[in-house]
Amino acid sequence: MRARERAIKAVPFAVLLCLVFSFATQVFVARQRLGPEINTVALPAPPQIGALRVVALGEPGLLARLMMLWLQAFDYQPGISLSFQDLDYAHLEQWLERAVALDPELSYPLLAAARLYGEVSDPQRQRRMLAFVERHFERDPVRHWQWMAHAVFVAKHRIKDSRLALELAQRLARLGGHADIPSWVSQMHIFVLEDVGELESAKVLLGGLLESGEITDSHEQWFLSERLAEIEARVAAQAAAREKGGD
Repeated sequence: MRARERAIKAVPFAVLLCLVFSFATQVFVARQRLGPEINTVALPAPPQIGALRVVALGEPGLLARLMMLWLQAFDYQPGISLSFQDLDYAHLEQWLERAVALDPELSYPLLAAARLYGEVSDPQRQRRMLAFVERHFERDPVRHWQWMAHAVFVAKHRIKDSRLALELAQRLARLGGHADIPSWVSQMHIFVLEDVGELESAKVLLGGLLESGEITDSHEQWFLSERLAEIEARVAAQAAAREKGGD
């Protein structure tokens, strides 16, 4: 048999008052309780390279990779996700330098500089990362040419600095003819020249490239020939406009 339920009127008034007071107190405390405190941690300066070599215990390449994984994950902190733009780029560059010093054959630091930290909406930080890429490209151009090519893209399309893009592309052009580097790499500066209004120079360089016999792929020959025709048409149109203006 079920026990007979007692009416609420049977509960003493003092007990009801205590229950109501306890409930109200609990609600008040819950509303006043602050959420967890979130504090961002600034990116610290890295240890000296000598100390890192000691910590590496004979495996500097492994330590360099672990450092890059830690660095890439640094923007994810408990309760918050930082923007790359919020990082201290002076310390960031030092961490990248340490990784390269530990393993000179590691391309990951240059990839991160060009594709991650160089894509922020801050020209000063972007230029710092492009300078890092350029510096290490010069030390081993065959290994790092692709990150230099991306640096040209960042300079041209992100920073909107065609002169810087041309300077970087011209450094790539010096690698022309290397068996391990695609031919288009040495042609980038020709197309950047178009953007800075140097059509005559682009025309001469592209024409000379086609006449040199260095381009053996038929599809590439066709593409470059079409591009040369476009440049010649633009040069002719500019010349006609100048003559008309002179009249």
